[in-house]
Amino acid sequence: MSATGATGATGGMSGAGGLGATGGMSGTGGRGGAGAMSHTGRVLAPIPFRRLLVVEARKLADTRSGKIMTAVLAALALAAVAGRGFVTDPKLQTLAFSAGMPIATLMPVLAILAVTGEWSHRTALTTFTLEPRRGRVLAAKYVPAMAAALAASLLAALVAVPATAAVAAVRGVPAVWEMNPLALLGWAGTNVLMVAMGLALGTLLLNAPAAIVVYLVNPMLWSVVGRLGDTGETLAGWLDLNATVAPLVTGDMTGGGAARLAVSAALWIVLPMTAGAVRVARKEVG
Repeated sequence: MSATGATGATGGMSGAGGLGATGGMSGTGGRGGAGAMSHTGRVLAPIPFRRLLVVEARKLADTRSGKIMTAVLAALALAAVAGRGFVTDPKLQTLAFSAGMPIATLMPVLAILAVTGEWSHRTALTTFTLEPRRGRVLAAKYVPAMAAALAASLLAALVAVPATAAVAAVRGVPAVWEMNPLALLGWAGTNVLMVAMGLALGTLLLNAPAAIVVYLVNPMLWSVVGRLGDTGETLAGWLDLNATVAPLVTGDMTGGGAARLAVSAALWIVLPMTAGAVRVARKEVG
């Protein structure tokens, strides 16, 4: 490691999406340890967690797939607002939630790409050599993705303000500016939960196409299960995360609804994320 690489990394991106470094790095690639080791045998200071956060946040939009997904997300959000404005009254909450529909669909896909990118682009060896503590790398991937879901929800709400005014002016009717704070918070929380589900599936499967298919097909499968009599309806009511978050969006969460949400979140977020983290910690990187 050169003298300028005292921390083992600059926080930049390598050409394939891994963590960058300013100096040479020995093949330490192990799963433990507080820091990487230089060619002189000295243990270097670990990479600060904030630097990992910055790198992983940049990966959300820096990669070609990230740029395409972000552009598609923005276009669909604008199209959803415009389309909904033509068929409904100019209500702020309605248009804000319309702008947010693409968020719940595509943001989890972007999160899946972020968490599987190290394995798809074969940069895991570089990343885990520079930062052997794999749990910190996963955490650095999770935080920006969920923060982006919150930011996108806020942006959708902001976009809905001028859209509501424009629809009211075009249609010549008064705008409805009332918005249920609980519903707004629940809607933003739902977007975060959907992104967390995408992160969990990506961590467990470590394969972007497989995780994306499971995420997108999941609501359709549960819709079929819900039509299989009383047993199927009960299972879907407790295990379908897309259904159990509905009271959050309406702001009508009850004790029973919270219990169903907790069970479905444990099934689709907690368990796969935990199993995936164990898999990542133990997986050999070649």
